[in-house]
Amino acid sequence: MWKWEADGQAKAVIAIIHSAYEHHRRYAWLIEKFRSSGFHVVMGDLPGHGEAARAKNAHDEDFKSYNAYIDQLVEASLSYNLPVFVMGHGLGATLVMHALQEKSIECAAVILTSPWLHLQIHASKLSSALSSMGKLTGNVKSTHEVTIKQLTRNYDVYTQDKDDHLYKTTITLKWYRELQNLMKVTSTKSESIQNLPVLMMTAERDKITDRTYSRHWLQKQQLSEIQYKEWENCFHDLFHEPEREDVFLYTESFMNNVLRSIGYIV
Repeated sequence: MWKWEADGQAKAVIAIIHSAYEHHRRYAWLIEKFRSSGFHVVMGDLPGHGEAARAKNAHDEDFKSYNAYIDQLVEASLSYNLPVFVMGHGLGATLVMHALQEKSIECAAVILTSPWLHLQIHASKLSSALSSMGKLTGNVKSTHEVTIKQLTRNYDVYTQDKDDHLYKTTITLKWYRELQNLMKVTSTKSESIQNLPVLMMTAERDKITDRTYSRHWLQKQQLSEIQYKEWENCFHDLFHEPEREDVFLYTESFMNNVLRSIGYIV
């Protein structure tokens, strides 16, 4: 877990949960934007990701470890005694959504970008076939072909990340089955999450996940304040896209409005 403190007096804290296969270093630009805008940032790598992925042949971590990680991240963010925003991207967004379905999270608002509820890219056909054959095949490995080129159309980001050795998409079938179950349970649960402000942003040209499932999930929630934004022409990784400055300003506006509504001077 790492903390980057605001440049000057902080008005709030943002806890960021990244997506599958990646790591916190891919968020350097976003972390600096939040810092320079008066937000402390708390972020780490999901279990089995980042440096921990070097020693692993495939993602096989228990999804319960992801839930425990989110608890630790929020707890670390609350230590500043400032309003906390929880932001999840991709699988990270789905983990936040599922956590909110299970219990209340002490935070001012939630920001969700490109949630994984229905994937458009799947593991290999062999993996899909094996995944229905029971626990004996759980350690069988496959590759989930989610490439940097499919995540963003920003050429500078692509050239920087295309040879990233910490970005690993090798998985076990046990992990893949857990992922499929998480998405199904999260998207179909009928009860609403706790009543807090939610900003959800999706990408019009997302090649990884079907954004219509995310919009439908948000519409089911019985919340006093929701904000939905679909970014035209964008790919999955909104904060890596050529329009990321606009995406950030939109996000910051939402956060400042939340802070005003709870009595903070922005």
